[in-house]
Amino acid sequence: MWSSEITAFGWLAVAFVAAILEVSIPHFGSAFVSAGAVVAAAIAFLGYSLPVQMATFVVVLVASMAGLRSRLAGKLGGRGVPSRTEPLVGRPGIVTHDIDPHPGTGRVTVAGEDWAARSVDAIAAGTKILDALGSIATGADKLVFMPYEASGVMASLGGIRELLTTK
Repeated sequence: MWSSEITAFGWLAVAFVAAILEVSIPHFGSAFVSAGAVVAAAIAFLGYSLPVQMATFVVVLVASMAGLRSRLAGKLGGRGVPSRTEPLVGRPGIVTHDIDPHPGTGRVTVAGEDWAARSVDAIAAGTKILDALGSIATGADKLVFMPYEASGVMASLGGIRELLTTK
């Protein structure tokens, strides 16, 4: 009887250490080790032999990883690294250095921050701009801007497109 309790406590110690590792370094792997160790501790407490405990540990570990890891990682993993450009989409700015489409040079100030800018048309320094293509603003130096004065025309074209699109 004592040996089954000692073995059960050993498995619980493994579960505890794995849980501490999961909390310290979350990677959705140690939690399954904890789950397998807890079930193996229950099997040990019931008096089953060490090979049965090990087999139970492996089966629970593999089954829980195969069945739950991808689902939990998707739900608990989060969005990843936040975008630095996302808060700037749709914010007005001003061209600080001429934007030249051929060499791909130009600078703008948006929300008090200096950014590299690209455009298919040349835009002179001092022009007020509005981010027209926010969906392609995926990199810190790949923003595309249009002159602020052209935003009304773009909005009108977008409205016409919505009227003509059948849903």
